Parts: sequence; structure tokens; C-alpha cells
Amino acid sequence: MLDAAGIPYEAVAAQVDEQTAKESLIASGISPRDLADALAELKALKVARLAPAALVLGGDSVVALDDGTLLDKPVSRENAAEHLRMMSGRHHDLFSAAVIAEGPRAVWRHVDRARMHVRTLSEAFIQSYLDQEWPTIGGCVGCYRMEGPGVQLFSRVEGSHFTILGMPMLPLLDYLRVRGVLTS
Repeated sequence: MLDAAGIPYEAVAAQVDEQTAKESLIASGISPRDLADALAELKALKVARLAPAALVLGGDSVVALDDGTLLDKPVSRENAAEHLRMMSGRHHDLFSAAVIAEGPRAVWRHVDRARMHVRTLSEAFIQSYLDQEWPTIGGCVGCYRMEGPGVQLFSRVEGSHFTILGMPMLPLLDYLRVRGVLTS
């Protein structure tokens, strides 16, 4: 998305134990929205220590089913099928968070929510969909790419397309203009 928006950047892996951090935060009773925010901040701050003069963007997305169940990225095709069965005929919230750190502190953050209404999915559709999309969706929380066949999962979507893709882009672009990184 940053490439498409013409934003210059250097990608740096945060090298954090995200699973341990996530488990600890969930055990503390954190909300799905705040979980996405905390993980984005953790990533941004970790990389900002390596480049204290840079604006460092961290991001994360969390999917919460209507009953509060959190979904992670699927670890196998069968796990993806289980996720799709759980989402079938229900809605879920997708929280996408972005945090910018500068040196040792977060200087900007935004969390956006999209409500995703999944139509009732037949087993035949789930298997056909996975034939097309696995293993590509293995890195996608929620098991979908809206820019591809994943759009077929939904009967209705409420929220920003960018949030669904994983980044609250319009607020991010606004902040970069305020900071003078982008021309206003």
C-alpha cells in the first residue's frame, strides 16, 4: 500500500516474539482493538531503537468474531477451513492499527475498525476457495485477500477498504503531511 501511495520507505523486520506478546496481552484481558494497537506499537518501538532519527511505522491487524473469539493467521489449509467455517454466516470486526515511533516513544497512532459480514459458506465453496487461495492466504488473518477472490466471502462490508487491506492509510497520509514528509 505504501508503494501504491508513492511513499518512500525501507522495510525492516521488527524481530519481536509476537506470539508471546499477544498471549500475554490477551491474558491481561486487553480488548481486540487495543491488542492491535499494542502489537503495532511494540513493532514500531523495537525498530525505532535501531534508527532513532527515523519515523518508524509499525502495524498490526486483529480479527475478532462476533462472540469475541480472536482468529490468528491460519497455520494449515485445514486450519484455514476451520476459520472459514467459524466465520460463515456471521460478522467479525477487523482492527487495523498503525503506530509511528520516533526514537524511544510513539508519536502517532490510529486504529480503525471494519465490520465484515460473511455470507453463509458451503463446504464446497470453502474447498474451492482454498484450492484457489491456499497457501497465499496463510499470511492473512481472516483467511482473505479482499483484492482477490476473498471478496466473494462477504455479503456486506462496513469500513475503509484500506483498513481491510491492513493499514489505516488516510489517517497515516494526513499525519505524514503534518510532519512534512509529504507535501500538503
